[in-house]
Amino acid sequence: MSTGVAIVGAAESDLGVTNRSILGLQAQAIGRALADAGLTLRDVDGLATTGVSRFSATQLADHFGLQPRWTDSTYAGGSAFEMFVARATQAIQAGQAETVVISFASNQRSARSRSLGGVVEEHTPEAQFETPYGPLYPLSYYAMAARRYLHAGGGTREQLAEVAVAAREWALLNPAAFRYGTRSLTAEEVVGSTTISSPLTALDCCLVTDGGGAVVLTSSERARDLRRKPVEVLGYGERTTNTSMTAVADLTVTGAVGSGADAFARAGVTPADIDVAQIYDSFTITVALTLEALGFCGRGEALDWIADGRIRPGGDFPLNTSGGGLSYCHPGQFGVMLLIEAVAQLRGEAGDRQVPGARLALAHGTGGILSTHATVVLGVEA
Repeated sequence: MSTGVAIVGAAESDLGVTNRSILGLQAQAIGRALADAGLTLRDVDGLATTGVSRFSATQLADHFGLQPRWTDSTYAGGSAFEMFVARATQAIQAGQAETVVISFASNQRSARSRSLGGVVEEHTPEAQFETPYGPLYPLSYYAMAARRYLHAGGGTREQLAEVAVAAREWALLNPAAFRYGTRSLTAEEVVGSTTISSPLTALDCCLVTDGGGAVVLTSSERARDLRRKPVEVLGYGERTTNTSMTAVADLTVTGAVGSGADAFARAGVTPADIDVAQIYDSFTITVALTLEALGFCGRGEALDWIADGRIRPGGDFPLNTSGGGLSYCHPGQFGVMLLIEAVAQLRGEAGDRQVPGARLALAHGTGGILSTHATVVLGVEA
């Protein structure tokens, strides 16, 4: 059930510690993605990006000398890029744009701009209830979700650590990964690493790196004449649930329940049909909650479900095959990287980490403090 829109180009910028500017990394990613598609800047009439400046899409268009017919700079954190896929698809369907580039880049590690101090804005209603406790943003909020999840379900820290252990195994197969070439992890090492916000430790948390990437979308009809195997946009869905934790009734139920249901319904598939999944792993708990919300397993079952190597290389549910935000890279917003890896897998270009015969992929982004959720289902013809 195609939407009539396809991803025709995808590429990373330089990753890790680059000492490049945000716009320099954006230029790398977009140039590489357009070259991958066999297109040029002259073909681009739609832009979607965030994290550049106050007016991100305007800034990027000006940098490239473009006057796009359509733009989007929705700031929704890590889920924004899956949201952009939905909006770009709709724009192409409506004739508002013909070729849309979705991109992101950050130089947060080179610039040493990352702070755990928090961004709870003092003028917001929740600040009076949360700021006095000095939470690390967003880590302490995910730590509360993890504490509640483990308490309610009776799971162990070692079981949750499997998310990080599996991510490292995939990263060892990915030469672009920040942790490529390092050794495997054990659950005991994850649990025993420095506690950052109990119960989460340093190895439960995503990396802090430079980097970014871009994907190029156009109509499926036009895609047939381009350089690369088109990856069809089959379905999408999103939910925005909460800005803070103050009024959340249950920290262990996320908006991915709704975003996933919509995406699967639009695509005409079920979770059982997915060959490879890329799920935002800002923290290990994010993955456990999202697997359940998307319907890959029942509520409270994720930690048992991922046991025994199921999500590691060679397991029957290939998950975060790049190494994810935990071991591949995490430039502050990871959603575009999920799309790039999904495309690589569906085009059969993932090298040593390739999932044989992958035809359906899911990419799911999470933003804020379990605040925004967006799911995309992608597919290729046999």
